Amino acid sequence: MPILSSRIASLVAAGLALFPVAAHAVDAAAVRAAVYRAIEPLMARHDVPGMAVAVTVDGQALFFNFGLASKQDNVPVTEHTLFELGSVSKTFTATLGCHARDLGKLSFDDHPGKYLPQLKGSAIDRATLLELATYTAGGLPQQVPDEVENMAQMPAYFRNWRPDAAPGTQRRYSNPSIGLFGHLTALALGADFSRTMDGALLPALGLKHTYIHVPPDAMTHYAWGYDKDDRPVRVRPDVFDVETYGVKSSTADMIRYVQANIDGDGLSEPMRRAVACTHTGYFRISNMVQGLGWEQYRTPISLVALQTGNAAATSETSHPATRLQPPQTPQQGTLFNKTGTTRGFGAYVLYVPTYRVGIVMLANKNYPIEARVEAAHAILGQLAPVSVQSSARE
Repeated sequence: MPILSSRIASLVAAGLALFPVAAHAVDAAAVRAAVYRAIEPLMARHDVPGMAVAVTVDGQALFFNFGLASKQDNVPVTEHTLFELGSVSKTFTATLGCHARDLGKLSFDDHPGKYLPQLKGSAIDRATLLELATYTAGGLPQQVPDEVENMAQMPAYFRNWRPDAAPGTQRRYSNPSIGLFGHLTALALGADFSRTMDGALLPALGLKHTYIHVPPDAMTHYAWGYDKDDRPVRVRPDVFDVETYGVKSSTADMIRYVQANIDGDGLSEPMRRAVACTHTGYFRISNMVQGLGWEQYRTPISLVALQTGNAAATSETSHPATRLQPPQTPQQGTLFNKTGTTRGFGAYVLYVPTYRVGIVMLANKNYPIEARVEAAHAILGQLAPVSVQSSARE
């Protein structure tokens, strides 16, 4: 690895303490039964080759592994298997942006042209960095258009883009939106995005086996994903891939990340502030609050409500957004979640800090999001019954 700049090195030097020990024992048998009831039928129904599931209850982590990381080599899944996180990666991009703000390198009220002069005076320059990070810049598409083939073409695309709405009035889930936010964050830091993530932010979060670029000595842990035709696949390089869906991780690392989001006291102070910053809510869209990376819901929550918030109809179309003034700090019982998908992988992460519970589900197939949410909702009902609303109450 190239020598880190002093700014990046200082991030690592900030260090990480141990997380708090749980105050009481977990009913591991009951949790195991709930996980198996949810996961085994799901895998059979959707022909998922392998899954790794981790839960945390009051600081204690439990791991459950199913199937194969590589069908061709008959490699079993473990808690150390690396899966592609897809859009769960956006929560790390948000954390880096929060850290940059904490360092005074950027303001969420800044506009893109401050860091990318080619965009000054364009329509996208009317949006703020916050609106880019929350998908409310004015209607950017879900994916980078195919004609934008490389980063050199990216500024011209944004310079010529025309909005559908005024900034801050509609939410349309968008890789170009938060991708540009991540790119501008790296420019504000004077650093390469991938290098900063792999060499600084991820280690500072205590994630020793989480990567954008998987190093050669970790490739044996990298699962193969399987596409709709059951062909082995992995993510391909593309514009804003590293900023929006490029992270690979294991349940061993991701449950640690969830624990840091539940209780940041074990993190260095700069990282604790950065993680806490991602929990602020800025826009309300129906029953969901959009934060930075994470999407938030009030509990108790029904399965239907959680599935609706994570449905394709929610992510693929524009919805009215109400700006929260002042921005909303997490409320009692707030549930945070994020889904993630690549061609051959499907991820879902959920946690409720009030009840000190969290779930990580990583799979090497892009199976339906509603099935992920259904399984997680059922497991959550075992971990924290007060946080779910049963079908009888829907």
